[in-house]
Amino acid sequence: MSIGIAGFGGYVPERVLTNAELEEMFDTSDEWIVQRTGIRERRIAAEEESTLDLAAHASLQALQHAGIGADDLDEIIVATDTPEVYTPDTAAFLQHRLGARTVPAYDLGGSGCSGFVQALDVARARATVEPKRILVVGVELISRLLSWDDRAVDVLFGDGAGAVVVDPEGSRATLIDVVAGTDGSQTDILTLGVGGTRRPFTLEVAQTGDHQRLVMEGHEVFKSAVRRMSAAVDELLGRIGCTIDDVAWLIPHQANARIIAAVGNRLKIPEERVYVNVDRYGNTGSASVPLALSEAVHGGEVTEGDLVVLVAFGAGFHWSAAALRF
Repeated sequence: MSIGIAGFGGYVPERVLTNAELEEMFDTSDEWIVQRTGIRERRIAAEEESTLDLAAHASLQALQHAGIGADDLDEIIVATDTPEVYTPDTAAFLQHRLGARTVPAYDLGGSGCSGFVQALDVARARATVEPKRILVVGVELISRLLSWDDRAVDVLFGDGAGAVVVDPEGSRATLIDVVAGTDGSQTDILTLGVGGTRRPFTLEVAQTGDHQRLVMEGHEVFKSAVRRMSAAVDELLGRIGCTIDDVAWLIPHQANARIIAAVGNRLKIPEERVYVNVDRYGNTGSASVPLALSEAVHGGEVTEGDLVVLVAFGAGFHWSAAALRF
């Protein structure tokens, strides 16, 4: 069953961190960063901002766009790998901050950059079983997890949030279908391995700085991301009876410009129909897709009748793709 979407929202912090500033922190250059990633700047949360603050800003815009209040929500799902605290989940904090009723609220964590699209699929299933208005949020405050001493990794990321309101009667867009998958044999290729039961956070770990070291085998991640995202889009289009020529906008996870270009080339979609904002925000993890989607909607790039395909890939490895008709 298809489900409606009633509102879209996004938020990025005010602080802009440019490549020129990173040149003063690392042995790197604007040219090196742009050539390898396409990123020119990213947003960094203020010291007093937390994951909850970012999520609340995006949620309020989505609610306003939907023309409803927080007390109209029946459920809240937050996709994040940078939670407000270890427990309880960020969704509990968000439910209280928004002033929502005592509705179910929970996080989907650990799915990396694919988290939001997977959360959207969960919301679709929930709203199909029982008509519900569900707030779905993707949010990351990744800058707090980084060591800021590794130019190969730290230059990639930024902070942000995006949100949508799933509503069976939503009129702005229809969520037609979603595909998703996981390959757990690749868990060690992209991971932040400290903090769980396998390797708890200890004083010794803190002294080494390993709790802020994101392990990423870039070449393997690149190959898998391109292959999995392209295949997910092909599978999705086949399921809904469409071709790439029917797609008005492909909104991929904004990992880096080279991955985005490779996915576009493999799918044979013109680059002018691939939405890109990685140059301004960097990789914002679970926030990447909903932030780009919100920006495209509020910026007027998406128009009535457009078929928009979302696709994401993240640690796990997890991947997912969704089709929306506006």
